Amino acid sequence: MHSPLAIIHPEANIGENVTIDPFAIIEKDVVIGDNCHIFPHTTILGGARIGSDCQIFPGAVIAGIPQDLKFAGEESIAVIGNNTTIRECVTINRGTASKGSTIVGDNCLIMAYSHVAHDCVIKDNVIIGNASQIAGEVEIDDFAIVSGGSLVHQFTRISKHVMIQGGSRVGKDIPPYTLIGREPIAYCGINIVGLRRRCFTKEQIFLIQDIYRTLYTRGLNITEAIHTIETEYKPCLERDIILDFIKTSKRGIVRGSIDD
Repeated sequence: MHSPLAIIHPEANIGENVTIDPFAIIEKDVVIGDNCHIFPHTTILGGARIGSDCQIFPGAVIAGIPQDLKFAGEESIAVIGNNTTIRECVTINRGTASKGSTIVGDNCLIMAYSHVAHDCVIKDNVIIGNASQIAGEVEIDDFAIVSGGSLVHQFTRISKHVMIQGGSRVGKDIPPYTLIGREPIAYCGINIVGLRRRCFTKEQIFLIQDIYRTLYTRGLNITEAIHTIETEYKPCLERDIILDFIKTSKRGIVRGSIDD
């Protein structure tokens, strides 16, 4: 159902069974998949590519021009996956020439007043808490949770199954499976509750925990810790994901707790 009080460009590509409420604005060069609900006073600008079964709440702005002084009007897009919820007053900017697109994956929840800047890649099943600000070209992997009021620096990587405390200032890369908090932020353990909810076994959880003890509590530098983990732990998915993330980090990983 499309309200007659909504403004919908005739060339917008709107799927089946889409509800568009009064005073929503849908511009040209927009694609909206089936079974979406676009709430009142939502603005969906050119370059938006929205999957099916999404909800976009009042005041949200999708595919706004990037807040990047290098942006020169190039064509770019903002992609929203399937079954993703965008709450009130969220802003998601489209990409720049750097990557050409900003991507939010499937089954995500982007809570009210959050911002996702140009060229970010937010993967599947991610939760971004209220009023969190995600700067340009940040990568957030599957099942990560960034709690409310967090600030994430440009180019930072947040790996999968991570839990970040509300109000955190994130300027270093966050390795997989970890629980991050305190001020300044530090490794506080592994995300045991999240891993259990996602059916990790006791053996997998113990292995992950033991690897991080080696990384953070044995007095090793990063190079020594990588060598020790490769030597002392047999290759497996969890070990290899942790090692690959640390080895490919360009900003460096978050520090260990001063209490360790």
